[in-house]
Amino acid sequence: MIFITGPTASGKTRRAVDVARAVGGEIISADSRQLYRGMDLGTGKDLDEYGDVPYHLIDICPPGYRYNLFEYLRDYEAARDEIISRGHRPVICGGTGLYIESIAKGISLPPVPENPALRRQLEGKPLDELATILSRYKTLHNTTDVDTAKRAVRAIEIASYYHEHPEAARQTEPRPLADAVIILVDIPRDERRRRITERLHARLDAGMIDEVVRLLDAGVAPDDLIYYGLEYKYLTLYVTGRMSRDEMIAALEIAIHQFAKRQMTWFRGMERRGFTLHRLPFDLPTDEFVDRVVALENETIPNNSL
Repeated sequence: MIFITGPTASGKTRRAVDVARAVGGEIISADSRQLYRGMDLGTGKDLDEYGDVPYHLIDICPPGYRYNLFEYLRDYEAARDEIISRGHRPVICGGTGLYIESIAKGISLPPVPENPALRRQLEGKPLDELATILSRYKTLHNTTDVDTAKRAVRAIEIASYYHEHPEAARQTEPRPLADAVIILVDIPRDERRRRITERLHARLDAGMIDEVVRLLDAGVAPDDLIYYGLEYKYLTLYVTGRMSRDEMIAALEIAIHQFAKRQMTWFRGMERRGFTLHRLPFDLPTDEFVDRVVALENETIPNNSL
């Protein structure tokens, strides 16, 4: 399994396409926002970069939907199995560290049935009380979705099920991939910041504001777009009159820089948690980048045992 990851604006999509083309692969996106249809410029899908390389887990959800880790792992496994059945290689590409690490850890989140009695018991409770109830259970991989009461109730339902069914909880224990090669596209901070700024203004010129207007006109609630953060948060605040254009651009640029910094913090955390991330410079010539990925894959990579 080959992973191509890195912070935003590092050029990882193009690198993943080059690697996939060289190894007979197909790309599985590990980006938590490129899942949504119609959210193109703001998520940087750059679909033209894929060329003849098939891609998966892009444009699979309607805008406004709130996708979660369980759904991602389920859909990832289906895409992976489909790719392998054709004799092709899965190449994971994206900057959502939670998705990358969950796949590499071999995390599985089996489906949990609804509990109508528990739901009735929790109905009407405020979010802070639901969060307190949830904190009484063992922390699981998908129990952090407490941004709404509905999601908190579901998280309690899942935690309660695992508490009552320890055999199901054991199925969620990580089984780290023994053959994972994780490539981090390494870009200096100053170059990353420059590219973020240039890309932001290019996307604004390309119609990113109009994209948000179309989503709102199509019936996506402003709060749902704000939920996705970054471009969709600040552009929605601008379009709905809560920020001026200059305020929006300045705040958004800062937010994207901060987001890239958090991504790098996550990747460093992965290294502390036992993963080997092979850092390859962002500006390597294409052939050299691909050759180094293939060479790393052909080496005996120690098991990322966690």
